[in-house]
Amino acid sequence: MTTSFSAVIAATILFLLAVPHTPPSVHALGASAATIAVVYGSATTVCTIAAGQPVQQIQCWSNGQLLPPILPNISFDAVAGGRDTLCGVRSGGFSLLCWNTTFTPKRIYNNASAPLTSLAIGGTQICALRNTTTTEHNTICWRGNDDSSAQIPNRNSQFRMISSGLGFSCGVLASNNRVLCWGDDNEFSTAIQSEFANSSMADIQVGGRHACGIDDSGFVICKGDNTNNQLNVPPNSSAAYEYRALALGANHTCAIRRLNRTVVCWGGIGNGSSEFSSNITNGISFESIVAGLNFSCGLVTSNFTMICWGPGWPNQYYSLGIHLPLMKTLPGPCVDTPCQCNLYPESQSLCSGNGHICRPCDNPVSIPPILPPSLPLPPSISPSLSSPSRGNLRKGLLAFAIVGSVGGFAGVCALIYCLWSGVCFGKKKIHNSVQPTIAAGSNGGGAQQSSSNPPSRSSTLRRQASILMRRQRSGTSTKHTDKAEEFFFSDLAAATNNFSLETKIGAGSFGVVYKGKLPNGQEVAIKRSESGPKTKKFQEKESAFDSELAFLSRVHHKHLVRLIGYCEERDERLLVYEFMKNGALYDHLHGKNNVRNNTSVVNSWKIRIKISLDAARGIEYLHNYAVPPIIHRDIKSSNILLDADWTARVSDFGLSLMGPVNDREYRPTKAAGTVGYIDPEYYGLNVLTAKSDVYGFGIVLLEILTGKRAIFKNGEDGGTPISVVDYAVPLIMAGELSKILDPRIGPVEDNESEAVELVAYTAMHCVHLEGKDRPSMSDIVANLERALALLCEDNSHGSISSGQISIVSD
Repeated sequence: MTTSFSAVIAATILFLLAVPHTPPSVHALGASAATIAVVYGSATTVCTIAAGQPVQQIQCWSNGQLLPPILPNISFDAVAGGRDTLCGVRSGGFSLLCWNTTFTPKRIYNNASAPLTSLAIGGTQICALRNTTTTEHNTICWRGNDDSSAQIPNRNSQFRMISSGLGFSCGVLASNNRVLCWGDDNEFSTAIQSEFANSSMADIQVGGRHACGIDDSGFVICKGDNTNNQLNVPPNSSAAYEYRALALGANHTCAIRRLNRTVVCWGGIGNGSSEFSSNITNGISFESIVAGLNFSCGLVTSNFTMICWGPGWPNQYYSLGIHLPLMKTLPGPCVDTPCQCNLYPESQSLCSGNGHICRPCDNPVSIPPILPPSLPLPPSISPSLSSPSRGNLRKGLLAFAIVGSVGGFAGVCALIYCLWSGVCFGKKKIHNSVQPTIAAGSNGGGAQQSSSNPPSRSSTLRRQASILMRRQRSGTSTKHTDKAEEFFFSDLAAATNNFSLETKIGAGSFGVVYKGKLPNGQEVAIKRSESGPKTKKFQEKESAFDSELAFLSRVHHKHLVRLIGYCEERDERLLVYEFMKNGALYDHLHGKNNVRNNTSVVNSWKIRIKISLDAARGIEYLHNYAVPPIIHRDIKSSNILLDADWTARVSDFGLSLMGPVNDREYRPTKAAGTVGYIDPEYYGLNVLTAKSDVYGFGIVLLEILTGKRAIFKNGEDGGTPISVVDYAVPLIMAGELSKILDPRIGPVEDNESEAVELVAYTAMHCVHLEGKDRPSMSDIVANLERALALLCEDNSHGSISSGQISIVSD
């Protein structure tokens, strides 16, 4: 006998109230944990985990009405739905509760020693991953009342993720990223598995008679039945890392775009006669999506409400922009452990004080990012701001053509810093503390040798002499040269109050950064590597810890963050840096406090150009004076830190690589970096040179000029995401620079116009599509020195003060 799903839930509430309640655990589910679910079959039901409640309870909407909260006294981490089936993982993952119309409501899993880490439900099967320390497989499946794990082909298989569809399930093996499938129709599941045999997958999702996933290169791959075009990924959106999540129905596929989180769907509802459209969701960003047989639902980013759409969504509920009458939904499980990336805004409020929610790593420092669109730049440009004299500006721009001469002149005649208040300082020349002087005839690592002619003997001798000088300054390149102090883990744990959430100040290329205080009273920043399969995999590929330790142990420069020490104990990897009191440039440009007002210290052109020059000198040192040269690979405003005196320093060398000797040489490598900053040439052709860092620095300069993020939504009330390159470069080229300048600084004064123009044109050349058209870091340093000098000419009267930079903020 069949009962309605709503009635079963009501009866289950009475049955399960006897289940003892335990407080939420600090253990978190994995990335596959979902807080939204749909149930299809005898009733159309949508369930989520409610936000802003002391208990993370399940709320459901079914057949047009809101149901009473399910088990209002029990907290859940995740939910999943299938055909007439809903299951919830209790907080901590130790218990799985299910209710449906096919078997008696019951608790089907209870094991404190092996908590569940993900959950998937299909038409006939429930599957979950569990955290087990034994050699036994980590996947467990149920069918009806029975444990059906024996259906899994290999009992010793360890899966990284799983998904269940109509009659079969698939998982990605942790050992080799291959797909393994099983289910009722053994012939079909074997066929799906064989179609993925040559693919290394990061993700797999199962539908009716098809499966789709994202491979290790970031491309969507779909296999199986294509009767309704459910395998036909839209041709205009098939770029690598275009999508961040997939949801499959009986014969349709939906995906969330990584760049703007909007949804695109493809496929149909039967015999190819009706196409599944996502037009109803145009312009709406989603945190997560889930699919029923022939409809999909998503959690809206802006307000955490639920929207459903598709031809299978009941007509009486199908209207444009329908929001289900559910309370605000959690975007992820509430946990107490540190996050690998960032917290959700208002995380504490969403969890009602019971932990926080970790945002998925969509803007990771370690994965190949989306290629932001860029404009090719013409060789000649017109100035933008009206100015009484343009000769000096044109002379400044000649630095791009006179590479060696300007670089050498800049090294001998380094110009001055200015106080943010406008007073110039220092009667001695400003120079890099470890930068050698190079004669104007040498290329300084920045000049390009013609590929058609071999280098002359004289140029070879000059380069060898330059390398010898640099080697004397930098030392050898062994990993532990000038070895930093080694710390005990217990000391660093004590310095950070056992790595408490209150001491967390950010995240780097391989872990979370905490503020600590050593026994001698010194304040430090401690970066601790995160544990878990994803992070370990990244460390194996990129060796972020070893990279930072190797590079920072042998390079010393006043515009690079200094490494104090490190810790290697068992699986723990920590790095200890000097503490940067004034945080990251990103926070001053884009943080909430500075967005709301114009009182920040960095809201003057003098201090912004001074910070730009500091960072440029640090990068120039890496390119030209470190032996061998170093390519940072992750230049961005969040990796430019400011010390107590507002001196800028480049940080985070987790992605850095030994660079080529000159720009004629390059090393193909898998692109890595951060969305919005990555070099288009590096991303598209795997060609890495020092000019890849120049592109990232160009984005930073555009951020400094405009106050906009590398990728932002254009419009006061949001809108379509746009790159700062596409926003700023056309207006700079059109001579309308004033339209893009950060309004928090105020109108450009007469004595500032040339300096700001010079920075703008420098930035524009940095973001050329082709690296050969970009300036070297020596050219950039020369132009920024020129720009800073222009700002100080009116006040300095040609004199140079002897005082050090000292900028104090309240």
